[in-house]
Amino acid sequence: MNIFERLSLLTGEEGLEKLKKSRVLVFGAGGVGSWAAEALVRSGIGKIGIIDNDIICASNVNRQIEATTLTLGLPKASTLKNRLLEINPQCEVTAWDELFCLENASIFGIKNADYVIDAIDTLTHKLDLIETVYNAGVSLFSSMGMALKMDPSLIKIASIWKTDGCPLAKLVRQGLRKRKFTGDFSVVYSSELLTRTEPSVFVPGQKTVNGSIVTVTATAGLFLASMVINDVLKKETNE
Repeated sequence: MNIFERLSLLTGEEGLEKLKKSRVLVFGAGGVGSWAAEALVRSGIGKIGIIDNDIICASNVNRQIEATTLTLGLPKASTLKNRLLEINPQCEVTAWDELFCLENASIFGIKNADYVIDAIDTLTHKLDLIETVYNAGVSLFSSMGMALKMDPSLIKIASIWKTDGCPLAKLVRQGLRKRKFTGDFSVVYSSELLTRTEPSVFVPGQKTVNGSIVTVTATAGLFLASMVINDVLKKETNE
C-alpha cells in the first residue's frame, strides 16, 4: 500500500523523501492549526509535533478537525495525534497537551525543527513564540486573525510588516516593535472586515468570543501547510 502514490507523481521520489525527512511543529490545534497539521501529514511530512492545552468543546465542532460529538471533553493535541496516526502510521507524531509559554519553551525541541507553524490566538504567547522561533533560526509561518471572516478568497500571504486590514496583525506588529524585534516572517491573513456586529459575544469572566467558519479557518491552515511543503521541495538536496 502506497498512500503517497498520487503525491509522488507531483513531487517525484526525491521530493517525497525531502518531505519525509522534515520536522514541523504546529502550535495551536484549533480551526487553523488542526487543518495545517492534517494537510502536512497527508502530504508526507515525516515528523510533526502538535502543541495545544485546550480541551475539545461543543463550540469547536464547526471548524476544528479533531472535534466531533464523540471527542468532546478530550484534549485537542492528543486527539489530533491519534487521527494523524490513522492517516499515516509511519509518521512520527508527538503531542503536547501543554500551553506554550516562555517558561516551558525548551520542552518542545524548537531548535531541532525545520519549520514552526504559529496558530496561537493569545497575543502574548504568540509574540513569545515568534521571538523564540526567530532566535532559534527556524523557519516560521504564522496565522493572523481568521475570526469574523466569511470569504476564504480574501486570504493572502505577506510579510508581517506588509499586511493590511487585519487587526491581529496590527497588534502583533505593535508588540514586536515594543520588543525591538526587527526580523521578518511570512503570515497568512485576511483583510476582510465584516460590517455586521452579531458575530461577537462577551462571556463574563472569559475573553470575547468571535464568530468563525471552517471554510475560512481551514483555508488558512491549508495555506500554511502549503507554505511549508513548497519551501521543503524547493530546497537543494544537499542542504
